[in-house]
Amino acid sequence: MSVYRVTEIIGTSPTSWEEAAKEAVMVAAKSLRDLRVAEVVELDMTLGENGQVEAYRSKVRVSFKYEQP
Repeated sequence: MSVYRVTEIIGTSPTSWEEAAKEAVMVAAKSLRDLRVAEVVELDMTLGENGQVEAYRSKVRVSFKYEQP
């Protein structure tokens, strides 16, 4: 029997939503063990002057397993 936690994280990238999602998961993997699933739940962009895209943002839900003592 296992227990998992689900949390949302946001990654950013100047090039694409895919890179933003990958960045979010890579950073989360540095402090969370046993990541199991990553689900992209929302995509958006930050805009600069004249409506130019400054950054792509991906909101990602990740699940990880709780460790039992």
